[in-house]
Amino acid sequence: MEKIKSVQHKLREDIRNVAIIAHVDHGKTTLVDGMLKQSNIFRKNETVGNLIMDSNELEREKGITILAKNTAIIYKNVKINIIDTPGHADFGGEVERVLNMADGCLLLVDAVDGPMPQTRFVLSKAFEIGLKPIVVINKLDRPNARPAVILEMTQDLFLDLATDAEQLDFPVVYAIAREGKAALDPEKVISAPDISALFDTILKYVPAPMVEENAHFQMLVTSLDYNNHLGRIGVGRIMRGQVKAGETVSRIDREGVISRAKISSLFTFQGLGKIEIEEASAGDLIAFSGISDISIGETIADAENPDALPPIAVEEPTLQLTFGVNTSPFGGREGTYSTSRQLRDRLYRELQTNIALRVQDTDSADVFLVSGRGELHLSILIETMRREGYEFQVSRPEVISKEINGHKMEPVEHLILDVEEEYEGPVIEQLGRRRAQMMKYDPDGKGRVRIEFSIPTRGLIGFRNLFLTLTRGGGVIASLFTGYEPWYGDIGQVRNGVLVASEDGMATSYGLANAQERGQTFVEPGTHVYEGMIIGLYSRESDLPVNVAKEKKLTNIRSSTSDIGVRLTPPIILSLEQSLDFIESDELVEVTPKTIRLRKRILNHGDRVKLLKHN
Repeated sequence: MEKIKSVQHKLREDIRNVAIIAHVDHGKTTLVDGMLKQSNIFRKNETVGNLIMDSNELEREKGITILAKNTAIIYKNVKINIIDTPGHADFGGEVERVLNMADGCLLLVDAVDGPMPQTRFVLSKAFEIGLKPIVVINKLDRPNARPAVILEMTQDLFLDLATDAEQLDFPVVYAIAREGKAALDPEKVISAPDISALFDTILKYVPAPMVEENAHFQMLVTSLDYNNHLGRIGVGRIMRGQVKAGETVSRIDREGVISRAKISSLFTFQGLGKIEIEEASAGDLIAFSGISDISIGETIADAENPDALPPIAVEEPTLQLTFGVNTSPFGGREGTYSTSRQLRDRLYRELQTNIALRVQDTDSADVFLVSGRGELHLSILIETMRREGYEFQVSRPEVISKEINGHKMEPVEHLILDVEEEYEGPVIEQLGRRRAQMMKYDPDGKGRVRIEFSIPTRGLIGFRNLFLTLTRGGGVIASLFTGYEPWYGDIGQVRNGVLVASEDGMATSYGLANAQERGQTFVEPGTHVYEGMIIGLYSRESDLPVNVAKEKKLTNIRSSTSDIGVRLTPPIILSLEQSLDFIESDELVEVTPKTIRLRKRILNHGDRVKLLKHN
């Protein structure tokens, strides 16, 4: 058998398949921009913006990569297939499967921040698959850049995670991705003419694909695309053999069921797009059409020799919340899709591409339980559906606990904070109330400190918003799921009560001025409110009904409320993520294409009081 293998295997020196991995905001997509611009794939008169690869509107707004992207360039007659992966651990489903297409990876590390929780996550995934990373220390133009220290920290991370000694010997490239510069010496980056040093390092250190000649065709579908004319498109890497357009193949689903299918069109990646080809071979990254219901994790193989590849294993979700039909008095007014059937169809359709997600029906036909990898993972789905015209309501995220050997276990995270020393006291105090345990305290000697904690995932719900407030927006926060541990114990109330609208109507300056004497408000004058809608944060622990639609009685002396309007404090406008963080278990977030509102589950005040007495 070994003799046959040695005859059949050969290196494809004309290809390099490389994934780019990093923590959020360490510059992956910006680096790909520079690589594309310097590979001459654009015409000289073509206008090219920044963050070319983040074509999704949400990605551009948030400055993160959510969906893995494929692109390719030619350098010194070698095709370099580049896979831009998400950096956030919430999108681990994307990271895990696309790394299967690569033979090597670029690990980007910020020259100031150094390795962060997601750096650890993506590197551990690369090591599990057996990829050998090239370390790229990026952002050397930042004022406090400290490349030598960051290299040392990266070496410590490799020591921590490496599964064999070979992985400890890694090449290092220094870069300013924003300016399209790279060098092997940190002192020479500023004067570097381009990023050819990075291209040369890729050719030297990323292995060429080892392929089997004359073997039966086999590939794993690792991601999906869609085209209005061609329908659903499967994307993956050919592991062995060849395939031609128009060829009949075997399709093996995740359960091992085999059926016949036909590849109608074949594509390869070039620049930002795809080009149609007639044939592709082992080592190529390809896209294909013709199988209308193809799914991620399925194997496409030779028609007569259907041999399945191992399906992609994805870690289990840690958070869940419910999606339900909008039952507020404003339900159905602002969304195009608001019925339970439309909501259910959309959620189950998401499962075809979002493999880290779980959706379950509940006892109520109007409510669905949705589980994901974290708050960001779930909030991106909510925001995407909102922009598509869906209207619904969601509950507070809750952790998914497990029973292991008779013990209740809960998800736990490794939390890293970078704060100014003057704010560390209130931050540590708040984390103590959330059952966090300090693991490391590292001052930089310049007024900032990095603190690491182990904290139950439920202790982080609602903390990110509070953290930014406590640090005046100047803190850096990152976390990574590390596993399940015995239940940490109860976490006390960490939020005050809320101001709840007691009447339907339009919020007035007069009504809001009265409310602001009792707390902070979330709505502006002229906002339509309904009974049970949350309009602010109370200064005490209990909830308070307030009539913000109340008009001031006019007199002959004063017939205007404009003077009150001037004295109103601007309302706090909560984002979707902040809203999910904010609500308690008896509250919901109402999501429509136009508005995000907070509300009580039970809208009538009298009914809420009765329930409280009953409990």
